[in-house]
Amino acid sequence: MAANALQIDPADNVLVALRDLPDGTEAAPGLRTAGAVPAKQKLAARALAPGDEVRMYGVVVGTATAPVAAGGLLSQANLAHRAAGFSGKSRDIPWTPPDVSRWAGRTFDGYHRPGGGVGTQNLWLVVPLVFCESRNLRVLREALSKTLGYTKSDPYTAYAGALADAHRSGVPPEQLRALAPPPAGAATTAARVFPHIDGVKFLDHGLGCGGTRDDARALCGLLAGYIAHPNVAGATVLSLGCQNAQVELLEEELAKRAPHLAKPLLVFEQQKSQSERAMLEAALRETMAGLAEADGLRRAPAPLSELCIGVECGGSDGFSGISANPAIGRCADLLVALGGRVILSEFPELCGVEQELCDRCTDAATADRFAALMRTYNARAEAHGSGFKDNPSPGNIRDGLITDAMKSAGAAKKGGSSPVVAALDYPEPATKSGLSLLCTPGNDVESTTAMAGSGANLLLFSTGLGTPTGGGMVAATRSVDSVHTVPRPRGDGEAFVAGVRRAV
Repeated sequence: MAANALQIDPADNVLVALRDLPDGTEAAPGLRTAGAVPAKQKLAARALAPGDEVRMYGVVVGTATAPVAAGGLLSQANLAHRAAGFSGKSRDIPWTPPDVSRWAGRTFDGYHRPGGGVGTQNLWLVVPLVFCESRNLRVLREALSKTLGYTKSDPYTAYAGALADAHRSGVPPEQLRALAPPPAGAATTAARVFPHIDGVKFLDHGLGCGGTRDDARALCGLLAGYIAHPNVAGATVLSLGCQNAQVELLEEELAKRAPHLAKPLLVFEQQKSQSERAMLEAALRETMAGLAEADGLRRAPAPLSELCIGVECGGSDGFSGISANPAIGRCADLLVALGGRVILSEFPELCGVEQELCDRCTDAATADRFAALMRTYNARAEAHGSGFKDNPSPGNIRDGLITDAMKSAGAAKKGGSSPVVAALDYPEPATKSGLSLLCTPGNDVESTTAMAGSGANLLLFSTGLGTPTGGGMVAATRSVDSVHTVPRPRGDGEAFVAGVRRAV
């Protein structure tokens, strides 16, 4: 008989319902449900009194606020967030690397950069240093994307065109509503001018001026991480000239990450140009020439140790922490054992597992920095009337992640079990082989953006409820927890993941 509920750790006093359990169902030997417990929700393994600690994944995830019968459903009505304290490195946790002999000597075909690193894609970036240049960024996007063959004729555009044609021909609204979309696979892509350039990425943002000087430096650090990224062959930078995020600041941040930058960096400053038109024409000429040179690069075999994986979860539900996230953690451990790099971010979703991560750090200094980053982040959130306790979204809570500590304990499984070699503040680069912790928000887009800026060339994204978030300038693949049948939208660069699979 299949199990009805799962106790994740022997020390846990709550279980996860693996299916809908009506009242009186045997959830585990000697334990029956006290009321209906839907799938993914949590039930008490024993009777709980107000003030009792609630443990899951072997850590404290909450405190009972009302009596809960054995087998009773846990919810926000009887459970409040609570997490155990932490105090830096207190012990060494031994790690036995997994057997990776089956992958020994395997390679992937990547782009070897003269300044170091191997890219999984060959991309060109166009970035503004300030939001004032967003319009000019759009001008370049419109001028280059279709011309170079990077604009895909998607089925939605074809459908909209068919609807517009029907309206022009006199079809009434009630018939428009019945007009069927074109068949799947109707999308086409024009032939590329540069077949060995995987894309031109236009990275717009609303920053660069009006904020603090720290904001400007953080933006320049992030953009520098993108420009120095091994997936990037070169970059076109648009600057107005008077903004906080000055070109010199970008160059300082680039020097930290790539002191011997060996790729084209084309900077165009509008207030030093004869006219806007002259600047844009020069940007088009120089960018086209740079693309022509970068198109001469070819893929060549590289060891798996050259990969850097960013691990992410979003739209999480009550099964994410026992299915997709541990699977990603296993992959992370395998890559670390092969000499590669892994980045675990989203610090609001590490609340409650800080002590374990501190003890996994390779030295006390790394543990102390991680602890300090966590405390500073939470203190700043609390200063604005929030805190880590408010991290779970309504969707998380509805699908079984009741407290932030409960959500965090499952989210941290993405990082596997290997030692922590670095604790990084946003947006520092991940340069050491092994697992690095990167301080980012818990929001998917901000987190994945930061991991790419820190060097990840592949993102592994688990999602319980589904999300359209794409990978941008890194290869992105999403897994949906096995209980669901949510369609998986393709992100930019996901096709390369298939290429990596073929290569290894």
